[in-house]
Amino acid sequence: MEEKEEKQEVKNQDQIIQPIVDLGSSLIQTEKGTIYVLTIVGQIEGHQLLPPTSKSTKYEHVLPLLAMVEESDQIDGLLILLNTGGGDVEAGLAISELIASMSKPTVSLVLGGSHSIGVPLAVAAKRSFIAPSAAMTIHPVRLNGLVIGVPQTFYYFERIQERIIQFVTANSAIKREDFTRLMLQTGELAADVGSVIYGEEAVKLGLIDRIGGLSDATACLHEMIRQRKTEKQEEQG
Repeated sequence: MEEKEEKQEVKNQDQIIQPIVDLGSSLIQTEKGTIYVLTIVGQIEGHQLLPPTSKSTKYEHVLPLLAMVEESDQIDGLLILLNTGGGDVEAGLAISELIASMSKPTVSLVLGGSHSIGVPLAVAAKRSFIAPSAAMTIHPVRLNGLVIGVPQTFYYFERIQERIIQFVTANSAIKREDFTRLMLQTGELAADVGSVIYGEEAVKLGLIDRIGGLSDATACLHEMIRQRKTEKQEEQG
């Protein structure tokens, strides 16, 4: 009997560990509620495969995970840990839009950095936190490879940038003119146009809600979960 219980415990541990190894995700269950932890690290991989030596977050993994979190009766909230250098614009926006459209409590925490398309990912959650030493790079859309030098190409770039600006300003407190200024600023990045901002500045601009770490982010998420449960009870009562 004891041997069976030990085998079951090992099996349960394997079920917990495997998602962490494969996807950098985990499920935390406490008396306060159940939180799904999603890490977004490295480059956001889009339709093109990145080299096997690159750390990447694959959007085809993240999208169904988010749908599962939204629909699961066992999960109360989502914590997103960010340390990303950016990546594919449309893949990053797809993940951001899905997070922003979730009804469950969501909190993001920028650790290290959330650059380029990582900016929309950071602001997509209902509450956002940033570590004091973390950085965020804001710059115009760039394209690797062949570029056709016609007006339509630049118009396409402009429309993509507008999508990013609209999303960020709709999901944070930063003013459109401030975000556009940071995006087009010259003289700060060595070989590019744009800006790098850090924790305090990101909060001051309204891009991120609060300075904080893991305990702050989880405390905020648990409070949001508690409020949601209270509202549901009141509706049912």
